Amino acid sequence: AEEPAAPAEEAPADAAPVELVTSPADALAAVLAAQPEETQARYQYRHPQETLAFFEIEPGMTVMEALPGGGWYTKILMPYLGSDGHIVAGNYAQEMWPMFGFFEQEFIDGMLTWTTDFPAGAQEWRGDNSADISAFIFGSMPEEMHGTADRVFAPRVLHNLARFEGNGGFLTAAIGDMYAVLKPGGIAGIVQHEAREDRPDDWADGSNGYLKKAFVIEQMEAGGFEFVGESDINQNPNDQAGEGDIVWRLPPAYFGAAGDEAVIAAMNEIGESNRMTLKFRKPE
Repeated sequence: AEEPAAPAEEAPADAAPVELVTSPADALAAVLAAQPEETQARYQYRHPQETLAFFEIEPGMTVMEALPGGGWYTKILMPYLGSDGHIVAGNYAQEMWPMFGFFEQEFIDGMLTWTTDFPAGAQEWRGDNSADISAFIFGSMPEEMHGTADRVFAPRVLHNLARFEGNGGFLTAAIGDMYAVLKPGGIAGIVQHEAREDRPDDWADGSNGYLKKAFVIEQMEAGGFEFVGESDINQNPNDQAGEGDIVWRLPPAYFGAAGDEAVIAAMNEIGESNRMTLKFRKPE
């Protein structure tokens, strides 16, 4: 007769639970798959998986996110970075808001308390394993935030800073804060509506939403950053904007379409804007 099988050894009651090792790519893919349909509909233009991977953003990091707005990327970063991560949100200087010319005074006044309102509102997006959030205003970043971030992520925010640079040095101040918040060796990732290099400089000054790649690299290098490289993941050859075009004519804004289905269809054929994706590093 065969010997009876030995009983399986039971793990001690106080044994630590086994942790499943998940790669950053898999973790991000899971977060992206859990987003609402309206968010996922933008992936074909924003390429969040490839963009965040190119900027080497990983769970547990502290990431400075520039101008989070309604939190499109914040809602992705919070669960992706996890409870060991942190988001430092940066917003435009208070003096910039009236310069746009279309914001109601109530909105402008509301920005006075944004550094507390935005983190408080973001609590509604928290899950069981989400990064926490703090916030500051460009040009007045608290000293205690200096040298705390592993990454800076600035998606489509430089054009207005450049547009109003002559009114208060807003672009220079923002780049200065991006540099200051990073740890030595930290990476700054820029995604920006890109003007073709043969377009007029006075058109590509940010007021139409577009900037030239050479200008962005020049400004970042003037702020102390080293240019590391670029990716074409957010390029759109269908967007050949030139004089008379503004970036907001395209989806999702459709500015100027006035409900004209033919115009909207034409803009959908183009898709969202052509964008540069640039990586910079703060020297060690």
